[in-house]
Amino acid sequence: MEGMWRKAKKALGAGLCVHLPAVAGDWEDGVSERRASDALSQDASAAHVSAPNTPAAALVGVGPLRRSKSGTKSSKGMCAICFDPMKSGHGQALFTAECSHMFHFHCISSSVKHGNYVCPVCRAKWKEIPFNRSLSSIFPRGRSGLNVNQARLPQQDTYMALLRQVPSRHQEAPGSHTSEPVDFNDDEPLQQMEAGDSRDARCSRTVEIKTYPEFSSIPQSSSEDDFAVLIHLKAPCANPEQVTGRPFNATSVGYPISRAPVDLVTVLDVSGSMAGTKLALLKRAMGFVIQHLGPSDRLSVIAFSSTARRLFHLRRMSHSGQQHALQAVNSLGAGGGTNIADALKKAAKVIEDRNYKNPVCSIILLSDGQDTYNISSNVRGTCPDYRSLVPSSILNHTICTVPVHGFGFGADHDSDALHSIAEASGGTFSFIEDESVIQDAFAQCIGGLLSVVVQDMRLTVECMHPIVQLRTIKSGSYFSKVAGDGRNGSIDVGHLYADEERDFLLSLSFSQSREQTMLLKVACAYRDPVTNEAIKIQADEVKILRPKSPTSEPVCMEVDRERNRVRAAEAIEAARAAAESGALSDAVAILEDCRRILSESFSRKSGDRLCISLDAELKEMQERMASRQRYKASGRAYLLSGLSSHSWQRATTRGDSTDSTTLVYSYQTPSMVQMLQRSQNQCPSPQGPRPQLRQTRSLLEKPHPR
Repeated sequence: MEGMWRKAKKALGAGLCVHLPAVAGDWEDGVSERRASDALSQDASAAHVSAPNTPAAALVGVGPLRRSKSGTKSSKGMCAICFDPMKSGHGQALFTAECSHMFHFHCISSSVKHGNYVCPVCRAKWKEIPFNRSLSSIFPRGRSGLNVNQARLPQQDTYMALLRQVPSRHQEAPGSHTSEPVDFNDDEPLQQMEAGDSRDARCSRTVEIKTYPEFSSIPQSSSEDDFAVLIHLKAPCANPEQVTGRPFNATSVGYPISRAPVDLVTVLDVSGSMAGTKLALLKRAMGFVIQHLGPSDRLSVIAFSSTARRLFHLRRMSHSGQQHALQAVNSLGAGGGTNIADALKKAAKVIEDRNYKNPVCSIILLSDGQDTYNISSNVRGTCPDYRSLVPSSILNHTICTVPVHGFGFGADHDSDALHSIAEASGGTFSFIEDESVIQDAFAQCIGGLLSVVVQDMRLTVECMHPIVQLRTIKSGSYFSKVAGDGRNGSIDVGHLYADEERDFLLSLSFSQSREQTMLLKVACAYRDPVTNEAIKIQADEVKILRPKSPTSEPVCMEVDRERNRVRAAEAIEAARAAAESGALSDAVAILEDCRRILSESFSRKSGDRLCISLDAELKEMQERMASRQRYKASGRAYLLSGLSSHSWQRATTRGDSTDSTTLVYSYQTPSMVQMLQRSQNQCPSPQGPRPQLRQTRSLLEKPHPR
């Protein structure tokens, strides 16, 4: 470091353009490097492109005797990329970078197209890059997040409209590089609601509870040891203004108080492997998130590589808040290692230290690599302690928790770590195989977070008749318990998004009886996040008839299809365990056996679409286990994102998010679909509409059997 600053001091005295090499794995040195680079280029000209046959006097940085800041004379007239002469007025477009080095425009634009954003001569990092029409195919509508000659970009979206209003690149975002306070209790106060708003905001509907016994009647002479009862929950729907309203932006007036405001902390990996296209697409995705948060929502961003740094405090996403957030995100650079534990610790501190609390709180974590500071390399026979990465304050101890929604980016991320973090905190894990869908993945996630209508829900069941006992509860990742005497049980459901559904399968036992048997009494209690009102609901009692002689009756379709879903989730878990032990053939066989059982079920023979989708999903997993190499590249992450989706019964992004035959989107809600549509309308795919929306609509619009 001493030699580095000595070079900087000499450079300042000599007026040179010096690139200070970053110390490998050191985030703070990377920040210092940018500071020095900015200080050295205070008087450097902004990047300009000179058109062919433009008068030499009109060109910036063009002149036969001009000395570049690196000490070389441009009188030599050589392009540092192709080594051909550079002459203005001879049909050549020339580009002068902010470090004052000049190149042929077609040469430097080709270099930028391949993700090179540093000067080929002095290695200075550029904040402005030459715009070329060919770049639009890589970063549609300015998707790169860099300053790509924004005057030529379409004016269609709010993100760019806000971005053009942020201060110039030499004017740093307030607090971007200042030292962090000891306590993060500097969060911005909440937006005050007018008197009576919370009462008016109460949802007109409550949670629906339906129950389905496996059979409606059991003969008097029969006893049952594993009689299934399905409990189905459905959250209230989103209010119309929430689903159809325009995105919150600079022109939005007011705030739809029909939904609960959110405190969101995004934790973003900016290690060296994120350089280039990945970071550009991440910035674009964060721009979409910022655009769609309202003035009552609050956001804080943690960027991490070798260490973690809070970009700005938890602040409301008003017009000025959005500008500040966009500027801070747009200034990010990549470099260093990956320290997930430090990043989550800082995110948890933002949440713990806040003076004010919005009703909904969540963390979004994105990483494309493996934690190289806290998790040692796998040793045969041992399993890394991924839970150690999660601060104790956000572990899923109770239903009142802060979920971490993890996003694995690319083929090199640690899916085991991200899945474990999400599972431990009550969040979901998504696998972003295709870089281009990162914005869609974020859109789906915040579509849910911005539609929370139920919090702290607990479902309780109580056996009615003395002969009835509760044996087990199939609840996935939701915490459930059965009393020692088998007379009652409970499930901690937590929060629900608008229109979300949950299914829980109970197993009962009862003996012979000559009278109608009252099985269960089901109830739930939860809190309305907008009004903070406690709500209790009692469902109809579950009962069965006891005829003298057996009757011919098919199994309940709802119970059978849920049994198939649970069976598939258990098969995926078993296959994963086999694959991790090296027995890929056994893993494939487990999935094949499950597919056979599904094909013989009553619901599958009746043409149930859920069973058809489950079969297609299991088949895809088998294909991703074709070899050890493919399993490591994408199979493991694909299985884990599927497990996360099934265990929480919540939508996750999986693979490239374009397969229209799997179950990936069966848990989507209308709010998620709408946010996805906004994302894809803002940056449409060059190949046309993506299959995922077509499948989403078909799954949501199909008649529900319940």
